[in-house]
Amino acid sequence: MAHHINKSGYARLVNRLNRFPQGATPSKLLDKILTMLFSETEANLVALLPIKPFTADKASRIWKMSLSKAQNILDRLASRAMLVDIDHDGITQYALPPPMAGFFEFSMMRVRHDIDQKVLSELFYQYLNVEEDFIKDLFTTGDTQLGRVFVHEPVLSNDNAFYVLDYERASQIIKTASHMGISTCYCRHKMNHMGKACDSPTDICMTFNTTGRSLIKYGHARSVDVSEGLDLLDKAYESSLVQFGENVRERVNFICNCCGCCCEAMIAARRFSMFNPVNTSNFIPEINSDSCTGCGKCVAICPVEAMTLVSANDPEKSQKKKASLNKDICLGCGLCVRACQDDSLKLKSLPRRVITPLNGAHRTVVMAIERGKLQHLIFDNRVLFSHRALAALLGVILQLPPVKQILAMKQVKSRYLETLVSYMEDSDSI
Repeated sequence: MAHHINKSGYARLVNRLNRFPQGATPSKLLDKILTMLFSETEANLVALLPIKPFTADKASRIWKMSLSKAQNILDRLASRAMLVDIDHDGITQYALPPPMAGFFEFSMMRVRHDIDQKVLSELFYQYLNVEEDFIKDLFTTGDTQLGRVFVHEPVLSNDNAFYVLDYERASQIIKTASHMGISTCYCRHKMNHMGKACDSPTDICMTFNTTGRSLIKYGHARSVDVSEGLDLLDKAYESSLVQFGENVRERVNFICNCCGCCCEAMIAARRFSMFNPVNTSNFIPEINSDSCTGCGKCVAICPVEAMTLVSANDPEKSQKKKASLNKDICLGCGLCVRACQDDSLKLKSLPRRVITPLNGAHRTVVMAIERGKLQHLIFDNRVLFSHRALAALLGVILQLPPVKQILAMKQVKSRYLETLVSYMEDSDSI
């Protein structure tokens, strides 16, 4: 069977997935996952699709079939959340989401009977939690991650609140989204099939804007208004869940409410312990060692084990403990501050703000540069970039720090790109 898969459209689909910054490490387990999610005919067709959003007309020309037939295939894939359809100025475009956060999660965000979700959960668990390659590639390469942590708003002091920008507040994402959908938490759904799920709320996965609209349209998410969305956020706060959302400033497409025991990113953080699988918030807890009683509540609640208890070095109480923070792995979520009943923890701003990409295009370009995949965005022979698309991509590059501009130029080895960057620098100096 594996020999057959290696020679089939599934291998071509894997190659297509790996042209995007968030790829999927080849594996026999991945082959089995893809055979459950796509027919071989679909795999062959999807492998031909461009990286950037495309229309049904574009797909019909790539696939060399009639527009109506291509439209039916695209809509069928979108109905299963293998593709996301996007309303762009009255024109429907389609995009293949990455595996994570993307069609892996979408396949488990509701109870469905067209696939065996227990078998799929077991495959996901083996691929994500037992094999290391995919998770390492996803979370340890590059400085810019797909997701970021939203600070736990209930523990913000008046001073803190002054420094929190709107895009850093989960509540503000809910208030300003064009669409909001609620689905079953992929992580806890998967772990439930494995007999490892916790008792945290499950119907609390939030999608917004274009992604939310598409998932609501096909029944993968339940549409909710702002009021219910804020109520669910309060429920997530009360359940001590971490808000882990899309790493952009504009039009955030998802916020997961994550527990430390089921979330892939939190498990990865504890497993490898030397990196942040998601970009942190702009805060970090500060411990008042004088008032800390060493109760351990902050240790118990920390999803990535950044808090530990160490000796208080009290000569009169040799067994006394106090909290200690590993700043290198702290997410800055603020759950520990909520748990502390002695007022021995407070949030303080990081000395340097964490940079959040403007939008999905900005993040994709930066991630591609950091992961050595920029050439796939520029020279995608299935896209045949228009001047407008190329100009937009180069516009993002020209706004990057000089070090990342150099990385970009090395990857594409383009004198045209070097000339554009030099021209921009000369223009800025005039």
